[in-house]
Amino acid sequence: MIKIYHNPRCSKSRQGLAILEESKKEFTVVKYLNETLNKTELKEIISLLNIAPIDLVRKNESIWKENYKGKDLIDDEIITAMVENPKLIERPIVIHDKKAVIGRPPQKILEIL
Repeated sequence: MIKIYHNPRCSKSRQGLAILEESKKEFTVVKYLNETLNKTELKEIISLLNIAPIDLVRKNESIWKENYKGKDLIDDEIITAMVENPKLIERPIVIHDKKAVIGRPPQKILEIL
């Protein structure tokens, strides 16, 4: 099953959703700002993406700039920041068959379909 972690207010996320709709494949939408992720779920996503937690952070968000920027944070603290402030999570994230991508640009989603 394909899953997209989606923020309807984000244009890239909407473009990613459109790619999935056009694919005609079944998928699930997780509106992660409403259905917040726990640490275990977020760690699993980071593992599937094969990136460091910091690479999933939206560093231009005011929450990041005001509370975390310039601090020497360990991975667990970064994950906690994203769990507590889901706006910090880069989007969209698409998972399919134990593979995952951040849909930036949205066409990257095609790589795992």
